Amino acid sequence: MSSNSKTYTNGEVSVTWEPEKCIHSGNCARGLFKVFNPKRKPWIDMDQATSEEIVNQVKKCPSGALGYFYNEK
Repeated sequence: MSSNSKTYTNGEVSVTWEPEKCIHSGNCARGLFKVFNPKRKPWIDMDQATSEEIVNQVKKCPSGALGYFYNEK
């Protein structure tokens, strides 16, 4: 991960974003706008969907700018 990467979490799962990899395809926002809203700061709100919904959407990122990991319990 790069030094510019950001991490967002809901306690169960964390989403990472590497802006330099982002190609701005919009898949994230079109697929799950309530979580991925580029007009909001911060633009990822992990409390707006289930962990499963978020992970499924992150997997659709074509550039790999979005990633995820499950937090240890």
